[in-house]
Amino acid sequence: MKIGICNEIFRDWKLEDVFNYLKKIGYQGIEIAPFTISDDIRTIPESKIEDIIKNSEKTEIKIIGTHWLLVKPEGLSVSSPDKDLRKKTAEYLIKLVEFTSKIGGEVMVFGSPKQRRIQEGQTFEEVKNYFKEVITPALEKCEEKKIYLCIEPLARTETNFINKAQEAIEIIEEINHPNLKLHLDVKAMSDEEKPIVEIIQEGAKYLKHFHVNDKNLLGPGFGEIDYKPIIEKLKEIGYNGWLSVEVFDFTPGPEVIAEKSIQYLRKFLF
Repeated sequence: MKIGICNEIFRDWKLEDVFNYLKKIGYQGIEIAPFTISDDIRTIPESKIEDIIKNSEKTEIKIIGTHWLLVKPEGLSVSSPDKDLRKKTAEYLIKLVEFTSKIGGEVMVFGSPKQRRIQEGQTFEEVKNYFKEVITPALEKCEEKKIYLCIEPLARTETNFINKAQEAIEIIEEINHPNLKLHLDVKAMSDEEKPIVEIIQEGAKYLKHFHVNDKNLLGPGFGEIDYKPIIEKLKEIGYNGWLSVEVFDFTPGPEVIAEKSIQYLRKFLF
């Protein structure tokens, strides 16, 4: 397993400084939230993309992929009853696949809780059908670009659609596309009734990417979640992908979050 981190905690840093710092403290990869680069990835100049690639190559910090896919531009939705809006969202997802491929990424984490909500008067089945409709064209592009689109179950406090890993697995099996996989997040799994290790075991067949954090919104090792059984279970199922640090409370500052998280994870990996 390799250790990465999501870039949004370095909001005010220069790109070069982020890559150099991560190299210095031992990270192997970085995961990009597109909205931190531009409100619309279709407007990102090629020079910016080249800058990301250059820094990645120079520091040997791998671009893992992208997450927080539909935060910007405003108004996108995979659950809207508006067919035109869903079409617009589907088209933007395709552009996100192309962007992820250009910067050298391999995974796209589909979280975007607000953009997938079941709206008043809608049913789970209705939104599930809309969701499948929107992501299917992107999956064709994913196959072409060798990108994996990973569905992320999220806590009930964040969204009301796909809160359990089993719900994500059912959609993965229904669509049955080789580039559609499962993403698991420790904070989100802590909201389920099942033990985290049980969720990991049940999702083993489809698991492609993994976010590490704590239910207190901070990084691994900052709260009460014990990572020893989590890492042991990941080793047991043969998971050899990324452990990517994603936090939602930036209060301690990026250096404290990044350094304490990697120090904690290394205890179980090496």
